[in-house]
Amino acid sequence: MAALRRDGYDFCEAGNGAEALEIMRGRAINLVVLDLMMPHVSGWDVLRERQQDAQLLDIPFIVVSASRGPEIAKAVDKGICAFLPKPFDIPALNSLVKGCLQDFRTSASR
Repeated sequence: MAALRRDGYDFCEAGNGAEALEIMRGRAINLVVLDLMMPHVSGWDVLRERQQDAQLLDIPFIVVSASRGPEIAKAVDKGICAFLPKPFDIPALNSLVKGCLQDFRTSASR
């Protein structure tokens, strides 16, 4: 994540889904990079919560997972901006972050 910081992004990290939800609800968040497999409250749980919270629906999500099964289609159906399979390289993540932020700004200005 140091590479993202070098590119000018400010970010915070959460150890689990419950902590991620708390951060997202307590701060102005521009984008979330979400791993589906987290302890206590999973990324799937976070996506379900997002569907029920208008504030969270306004935040673009990039989902990261080692899984490449049909369940990933379910994540895409939940309105995520992008999916990034693990393992991934930082340039790929950086490109998706830029694209999702740009798409979000463009759609918000309409």
